[in-house]
Amino acid sequence: MLAPHSTRSIVDLARLAAVIEPVAHAHGAEVAFVEFKNEGGWILRVYVEKAGSAEKNVDTKDASVDLDLCSAVARDLSPALDVADLIPHRYNLEVSSPGLERPLLAERDFVRFAGKKAKLKLTHAVAGQKVLVGILDGVDEKKKNVTVRDGSRSFEVPLADVEKARLVFEFGPAPKPGKKASKR
Repeated sequence: MLAPHSTRSIVDLARLAAVIEPVAHAHGAEVAFVEFKNEGGWILRVYVEKAGSAEKNVDTKDASVDLDLCSAVARDLSPALDVADLIPHRYNLEVSSPGLERPLLAERDFVRFAGKKAKLKLTHAVAGQKVLVGILDGVDEKKKNVTVRDGSRSFEVPLADVEKARLVFEFGPAPKPGKKASKR
């Protein structure tokens, strides 16, 4: 999925996706999202995850992206992008994992990560709050709302009002002093 909000150049996003996605698939990966922006020089960032990891019950260990996967995708993607010649100026290509605190960009992300903790920045306040942190409790596809649960409180947020959202990574409980962490 391309992140058009970060694209500030004349680039045909559909044609760019048509080049990137088959290369990622050839390496057993899926494109999570793509950014193309100027940070003192143009950067095309392609975020990949292992194919099938978008399924709800995939073990995160099996879904993790390693350096070898990113390198392989970048190695094959670079000449494919050169041949397609879709970007009219110099840029750097980066391929990486979306990370533990990945952004949530589309409705499918809110569905996929139901039950996970997220931080949402809103364009319009809900219950007097423009920032919500809580557990994603699902999406009402008819209303186009996501429900966020914070303790005993629940908030229904129109997806159109979500300006930015990302997962929130939480470390497990710290071991008690003098005790060794249990191995599972």
